[in-house]
Amino acid sequence: MSGAVLFLNETNRCIVRQSFVYFSIQPPNRKYFVNPTLHILFIGDIIGVPGMEMVSNFLKGLVEKHKIDFVVANGENAADGKGIEENQVKQLFELGVHVITGGNHTFDRWDMKKVYSSFKHLIRPLNFPKDVAGLGYTIYELKSGVKVGVINLQGRTYMQPIEDPFRAVEWALSKVNEQTKITFIDFHAEATAEKMAMGWYLDGRASVVVGTHTHTPTADARILPRGTAYITDVGMTGPYDSVLGMKKEIAIKRFLTQTPHKYETAVNEVRFCGVLAEVEIETGRCVKFEQLIFPSF
Repeated sequence: MSGAVLFLNETNRCIVRQSFVYFSIQPPNRKYFVNPTLHILFIGDIIGVPGMEMVSNFLKGLVEKHKIDFVVANGENAADGKGIEENQVKQLFELGVHVITGGNHTFDRWDMKKVYSSFKHLIRPLNFPKDVAGLGYTIYELKSGVKVGVINLQGRTYMQPIEDPFRAVEWALSKVNEQTKITFIDFHAEATAEKMAMGWYLDGRASVVVGTHTHTPTADARILPRGTAYITDVGMTGPYDSVLGMKKEIAIKRFLTQTPHKYETAVNEVRFCGVLAEVEIETGRCVKFEQLIFPSF
């Protein structure tokens, strides 16, 4: 559109004539400017039968509600709080979990060594000694062709003196980055400082770094400056009327008597704890990250 503006004096004589041209600019079609993303759900430490039932009852609905593309779950406590068994591995995969991670209880069931060697997407901490059964990382290819790398690490502070997780993750990242820029890391560790250090160490080099093991959700879910999502601990998917999943009466006896007592999984106040991450497929950067606790405290 074009036109002119006329400025007249008191006798109506034109003293200034100014032409103009107006351009109409349409808003851009955003689908050509937004990078495609992948929606990831991580499920915190699944505790015994109550945790498995929670996943069975709610996972499908959560996947549909949040349009989840990829699901990772920590299953090291699925077998009554101590390890995981083959039937639970199969059940989680059938429910829609793509990769199952572990931790310090991974081999509490020693008959699971063969199982860990049989399932590519059932992984244990990468920095276990070299001769230990199973794999410490995996690359999962979705039907869409998108590949996601998942790495499992275990901390050393107040835990078993295994290999250095910081050096171990460097090797795994180099392997994963040959095929994809999307990397999800489950760091199973006790010390808050060690987990935070790992988050900062991997900022900009991993898509998501989640802490597990303490069974207690922390309130620090955020995206670090270079695009890595981080949370110190996701919490457990299991009974919270307990001491970290154990019947509280038994846990109290252990502290009062300073003697061992048989672990028994609690059953009440069961919650689903996890995180939701939206990651750019092209860059591997996380653009949205939020904590999921259901039902809320």
